[in-house]
Amino acid sequence: MSVFADLVGHLADLLNPLFGASAAAAAIVLFTALVRLLVHPLSRASARGQKARTALQPKIAELRRKHAKHPERLQKAVLELHAEEKVSPLSGCLPSLFQLPAFFVLYHLFSNSSIGGARNELLDHQLLAAPLGGRWSDALAGDGLVGGAGLVYLGLFALVAVVAGFNYVRAKRMPLPATGGQEVPGMGALTKVMPFMSFFTLVTVAVVPLAAALYVVTSSTWSAVERAVLYK
Repeated sequence: MSVFADLVGHLADLLNPLFGASAAAAAIVLFTALVRLLVHPLSRASARGQKARTALQPKIAELRRKHAKHPERLQKAVLELHAEEKVSPLSGCLPSLFQLPAFFVLYHLFSNSSIGGARNELLDHQLLAAPLGGRWSDALAGDGLVGGAGLVYLGLFALVAVVAGFNYVRAKRMPLPATGGQEVPGMGALTKVMPFMSFFTLVTVAVVPLAAALYVVTSSTWSAVERAVLYK
């Protein structure tokens, strides 16, 4: 944990001439961008996999018609089709899974008062008037919703809402997978819920330390732009 603390600290020192007291916050944004650059090859592979899975939909629809009364045969046939076409149904999850360690590192860095037995100096840093180790509840208990820290969170909430709205519009425009007239268990509910998933980021931003919230907001914004480019 101290290694990551030193990394964030060094990045903050480098950015201090440009961002002053908010240099640590800028360092977290830069750290997030570096993580996303490392994960980008997986995102590209995920996009290729999504396009390949979409291309397989007519064949899967045909398998559903053929094995409509035999669910076990259908499941086996679909798995064999994915293996034959070298398409992984789980490839879309990899970019998110590989980002989780970075999120948890930031969460713990800004949740602990000490690191490696020494005082955690990262907690002294702020984004404008909001401490990076604070939460939205702390801002409300301090100067209130329109106080200095409260306004920082309102800005983050507004950015998340814009990104979530963008993702919602894109999700609603995406064509539904072909089913060959067969109802896929749970697909109806999933189709209705998926466009709203991005809005749950608001909850995460509200309950985690501000540093972790910055990671989430930056990563979500990056994802929205990346998906718009890769899935066009």
